[in-house]
Amino acid sequence: MPTVARIGALRVVVYPNDHRPAHVHVIGAGCEAVFNLNCPGGPLQLREDYGFSIAEIGKVKSALAEILGHLCAEWSRIHESD
Repeated sequence: MPTVARIGALRVVVYPNDHRPAHVHVIGAGCEAVFNLNCPGGPLQLREDYGFSIAEIGKVKSALAEILGHLCAEWSRIHESD
């Protein structure tokens, strides 16, 4: 599972054998969240949250929005044969 970005101590990953739509998993501190990217222009959409607080989700979503283009490019690169 390639780490495509970091938000502090959190890892943003894309699983190579994962399904569409384009999305990322944010993992760390015993928590995980999944965000649909809605490439190429967003908006990001929280799909699943396991343990993050509402405030943490807001911070993560803002950080992901700043690098949305990079995340979409990484999803495409990893899933180029899809």
